[in-house]
Amino acid sequence: MNGHKAKLAIIGTVGVPAKYGGFETLAEHLALNLRSEYATTVYCSSKNYKKAERIREWKGIRLVYLPMSANGAMSIVYDIISMIHALFFADVILVLGVSGCIFLPILKFLAPRKQVVVNVDGLEWRRGKWKGFAKRFLRFSERVAVRFADEVITDNAAIQQYVRETYSITSRLIEYGADHVEAFSIEQTHLQKYPFLQGDYAFKVCRIEPENNIHLVLEAFARFGKLPLVLVGNWEHSEYGHDLRKLYRQYPNLHLLDPIYEHNELNMLRSNCTIYVHGHSAGGTNPSLVEAMYLGLPVLSYAAVYNRITTQERALYFHNAEDIISLLRQLPQINLGEIAHDLKWIAEMRYTWSTISKKYNYAFKGIEKEVAVPVFDTAYSYKTAA
Repeated sequence: MNGHKAKLAIIGTVGVPAKYGGFETLAEHLALNLRSEYATTVYCSSKNYKKAERIREWKGIRLVYLPMSANGAMSIVYDIISMIHALFFADVILVLGVSGCIFLPILKFLAPRKQVVVNVDGLEWRRGKWKGFAKRFLRFSERVAVRFADEVITDNAAIQQYVRETYSITSRLIEYGADHVEAFSIEQTHLQKYPFLQGDYAFKVCRIEPENNIHLVLEAFARFGKLPLVLVGNWEHSEYGHDLRKLYRQYPNLHLLDPIYEHNELNMLRSNCTIYVHGHSAGGTNPSLVEAMYLGLPVLSYAAVYNRITTQERALYFHNAEDIISLLRQLPQINLGEIAHDLKWIAEMRYTWSTISKKYNYAFKGIEKEVAVPVFDTAYSYKTAA
């Protein structure tokens, strides 16, 4: 590692190379885009990498493995141990998520001059999967994170507004990049494996959780019946997913596929769909949504405030199954090409890793400087959204 570079530690992900989710992709692209200025260490969970995969350095990024899960309750311990380790060398500590942030008061007491930047994620405590003590703990961790971080990152204007109104803190708005995704054309082998590729189809990929409104989407497409829906997800991970798959597998227009870990194959299915369905009702700026936008796909989105802000009111929106059915009936009259063009333009202007990395670099340096990005002229306000 180059000795004169500032030392950056990235905490709170499964690790890099990214193969899990949004935070991992963020960590990977930040580390790669900023490596001329920072000697970066990323903490990784050895639980998610086979022994042969646990290399100590990847593309100039130092990797430190911890023998515990980076998710669930164990993420608290995982993050705290990462912070303790980073105390001994890092100039800048980036914490992704708030679960381990109860340690921040101690960290700042021991090392007051270290720059601590926290991305509070999508108001994790509000997610339906957390109940009782877990929900209260995450909300307390969020409060501690906002109080003791030198810089607070929010990834959506609605969350930025929430932080400002709840904690009287002005956070930095930094979203996600999407220009790592590629469109792939359909080949003969794909047609043999996926016959539905020969016609129009809707596509959705996500974790099978109630907050992603899988039940609404399946109900609507089952009742409409005409347009095939391809839905990729971890159906057997929960009773919710298992029951839905059992209920809807009988419908010939519903293709309920298991997770696809081959990125090129997944992007081929995604990039050739007629319309992309985004059902997320929680979180902030969802990586899967900005990726669909960057691929130039028309989007049918759940009308959550976060999604309307991300798409700048240029997508189609639904609240319930009836809305979806109504929009599906109108599809022949809707200019999907114009919607796709607008969403692609927004993604190219706002959701690129060069723009995102520049914003994080300013946060690491404590520079009060905005990265100008064009936006559509719209009178939309999150307070008026459903």
